[in-house]
Amino acid sequence: MTLTELILAINPGSTSTKLGVFDGERELIEETIEHPLEQLAKYPRIIRQRDFRLGYITAMLAKNKIVLKDFKAIVGRGGLLRPIPGGTYLVNDRMIEELTAENAEEHASNLGGILARVLADEGGCPAYIVDPVIVDELAPVARLSGWPELERRSVFHALNHKAIAQKYAREIGRNYEQLSLIVAHLGGGISVGLHDQGKVIDVNNALSGEGPFSPNRTGGLSTFDLARLCFSGKYSFAEIKKILLKEGGLIAYLGTADIRRVEEMIEQGDKKAALVFEALIYQVAKEIGSLAPVLNGKIDAIILTGGVAYSERFISKLSPMVEFIAPVKLYPGAEELSALAAGAYRVLTGLEEARIYGEPPEI
Repeated sequence: MTLTELILAINPGSTSTKLGVFDGERELIEETIEHPLEQLAKYPRIIRQRDFRLGYITAMLAKNKIVLKDFKAIVGRGGLLRPIPGGTYLVNDRMIEELTAENAEEHASNLGGILARVLADEGGCPAYIVDPVIVDELAPVARLSGWPELERRSVFHALNHKAIAQKYAREIGRNYEQLSLIVAHLGGGISVGLHDQGKVIDVNNALSGEGPFSPNRTGGLSTFDLARLCFSGKYSFAEIKKILLKEGGLIAYLGTADIRRVEEMIEQGDKKAALVFEALIYQVAKEIGSLAPVLNGKIDAIILTGGVAYSERFISKLSPMVEFIAPVKLYPGAEELSALAAGAYRVLTGLEEARIYGEPPEI
């Protein structure tokens, strides 16, 4: 296959690898490879899954008769690096060193840049990441937490946040840098960010426990009670981390992270499911509302995106609670593969200059 600007996009998830082949911004192939938990359990660290996932990627390319030298760029979802502004970054040696370090934080997205670099080196093209999860554009006032040793961090669904906000701006004929938006990504984790003039100046840390609870995360908890639980002797640090990030929210209350299953439970008359569902909506609405005063209520739109946004029941209850702030716009699902390809394409066509990780500007 020989096309003008062939791009491979790689989005590693906790139990899947999503792949997209694009000609510029036009999607040609999309494939999701599911990885059973029993297969992933063989690897003590996510980084050890590299060759396992590479095998599936090369098999997909072979099946579609695509060779690596056909690509002009390979782009992966960015991982838990040091805080950086949004944009498209060249995957360099420094980035790979940090992603593979023994003390690197664990997240499936760490594999994005690593997989892209391996394949790009073989194909002889550049490797990029776009708007990684640690994009940090917080306003200085938003960094203070109440305890100097625990500064607030920006860890959120930056790729989908930025892509959907830019899509909305194009649809209304405005520049993203001219708008003030509240974007709520409603997925397995929930992040609600305030986008002002092209920067996400405040957002809950969706990985470490800020904000509303979600399908599998606890969200913010009473700090005193959490500290007491940590020192109760009942749990190890690893167990507490698992509770906060994988076993909280809907799973803790109802035993499922699937919003569709929760709705089925409600239809069957389960009052507890109904209450938990309402509480999730309640907490998301509060998080959205908490951002409006930062800009004196001058918000152009509230954007709802992510997998939970497919739920008509959820959106029909959430929207009336927040639409007094600004019009609510719905973009269910996530456009992460197309956002990755678009970021690489902007660099290939000269619309954007690739940033170099480790060089200014860093935050």
